[in-house]
Amino acid sequence: MSRSIAIVARGRLSDPKHIELTEPVREIRGEVEVLIRQLPSGAAEDIFDVIASLAPGSLSKANIDEQIQDERASWGDR
Repeated sequence: MSRSIAIVARGRLSDPKHIELTEPVREIRGEVEVLIRQLPSGAAEDIFDVIASLAPGSLSKANIDEQIQDERASWGDR
């Protein structure tokens, strides 16, 4: 029995028979089944673009490490 995998690929339907993908599909070769669902306008941005657009935080590494240590200490013997 062959293993079936599924991926989500985004793109634009350029004409009734062609889809232009935003990224290449390297995981699958051969015949595929395509489900087309129209995305709402203003579709979600790439998460890495969203993160890159955020202002830098104000916490230092030492402060973050201290918060993590305090949180773990509150767990007791779990």
